[in-house]
Amino acid sequence: MTTTKKKLQKSVAGTVMALLVGVPLFACGGKLPGGLSNPLGGGAGACPDTTKVEAVESFDFVANYGIKADGAAKLKSGAVAAINVKKISDKIETELKAGCSGLSGDLGGASDFPTAVDACNAAITAMNTVKAKMGASAKIALDVTPPECRADIHAYADCAGHCDASVSGGQAKVECEPGKLSGSCSAQCTGTCEMKAAAKCGGTCSGTCDAKMKGTCGGKCDGKCDGKASKGATCNGTCEGKCDAQVSGTCSGSCGGSCKASASATCDGTCDGSCSVEMQAPSCTGTITPPKMSADCKAKCDSDVSAKAECSPAGVALAIHGATDAGAATTYKLAIEKNFPSILKIAIGMVDTAPKLATETATMVTGVQGAITDIAASAGPAKGALIAGNITSCFGGPFKGAADAAGKVKANVDVSVSVKANVSANGASASASGSASAGASGH
Repeated sequence: MTTTKKKLQKSVAGTVMALLVGVPLFACGGKLPGGLSNPLGGGAGACPDTTKVEAVESFDFVANYGIKADGAAKLKSGAVAAINVKKISDKIETELKAGCSGLSGDLGGASDFPTAVDACNAAITAMNTVKAKMGASAKIALDVTPPECRADIHAYADCAGHCDASVSGGQAKVECEPGKLSGSCSAQCTGTCEMKAAAKCGGTCSGTCDAKMKGTCGGKCDGKCDGKASKGATCNGTCEGKCDAQVSGTCSGSCGGSCKASASATCDGTCDGSCSVEMQAPSCTGTITPPKMSADCKAKCDSDVSAKAECSPAGVALAIHGATDAGAATTYKLAIEKNFPSILKIAIGMVDTAPKLATETATMVTGVQGAITDIAASAGPAKGALIAGNITSCFGGPFKGAADAAGKVKANVDVSVSVKANVSANGASASASGSASAGASGH
């Protein structure tokens, strides 16, 4: 071989190597510079921002991975559900930690804790310490207006329509548990009106009444008890006058809490029941029955709507009688009324639905994770293993996080219930008026 020929071969080889080094194997959109096709197809190195639902929703799984549409839909549902269940877990952790940390601190304990469970266990210890100071004769009456978590019915229908091709978003029929539909009612509300502030109630008042009430009173009765002057004492019979806690009866003055209308009446607040005109911004505080849809889409929509659900804080009023240490009683009353609303949002508002939702979502995500190999195989035998590895690299973290979140939700709900159960002293009565449920469980 001549020297000139060797130089020419070396030059060509060098040019080819330079081109190969300068070209990424997995180019954006599955194309190499100059229009050459990526031999693996799709943007095999592409990942959306897996901390944001919007990024995953807009990510084109088919174009980026070269997989079939049904597998792409399954992956998207699993990824969105995983992000949402972590959001729900983080929200519960934040609110419960704040409530229990505040309760512990206001009762003389520490106020800085690494987790909500640690904070709530410390709060229970602090509660017991202060209750001991009040003495065995102290009687506690806890009046609670339960929190309510409202799931947007329109949002559920929209999610169903976008997730499952067999469901039309505009025609998706989403039903709410009877009596649990709520919203703004500009006309007559039949049911219960959760008032924006203390106002006149044309029915049965639950909460407080500042004048002319008649019924049971779990707090101080200022007026008459069974026809005799009560002078602010407790009343085990029928109270007529004012009551500062656990009212259940008629109230001709201002009712603080909820008002169950005896007949159709206007509602300056949120109507729970039915409205004589179309209810605005309808939401469901009970069980949602979604349209017929795939199990993956149902889990996705359950988690999506629940993550966006708005929960009202609980109303809390505490009355303490017979305490030997008045200072301890005052400290306890103020601490409970200040910090309990956020704790009860979990202990009452989410106790029945959040753990179940988190567990079912985590189970669905685990199923999607187990199907990655089969989903990736739809891209072709030559690329399946690489695509599966890339999908796992992108979504393995969020998928694992869903299982962790489910465990955390259960632990936090359990400890919130323990705090709630510990409020009364030495067997004293503690009662909560009404009941509550949390948003879009879909079950």
